[in-house]
Amino acid sequence: MGNAGWTPKEYSNEEVLSLDRLKRAVLNRVFERAEHMMDEGLILDKEKTAEIIAEEWQRAKEAVISAPAAAANLKKQWESFVTEQVDGHLRADKDELLSLGVNEKSI
Repeated sequence: MGNAGWTPKEYSNEEVLSLDRLKRAVLNRVFERAEHMMDEGLILDKEKTAEIIAEEWQRAKEAVISAPAAAANLKKQWESFVTEQVDGHLRADKDELLSLGVNEKSI
């Protein structure tokens, strides 16, 4: 009850670029949904309002996760992690590798 005729709006990439835009987008969607529910004659208490906010916040987070900027950032973080791990192995095994004839630098 309270959702007939209401469909959540997708988040645009522009809406998930910054915290202030994201907040504004979430607020607008919560207000629109609440207004629709009140137009249907529902009275929104704090519990129902909190539920609406939580549902919309989850949609917003999913939009952020699936945004192109998030994918690029995750790739950078992953590449940094891989580099740190390989560097750690090189530091730990450097002496052994050098004793086996691996040169420290390319000629």
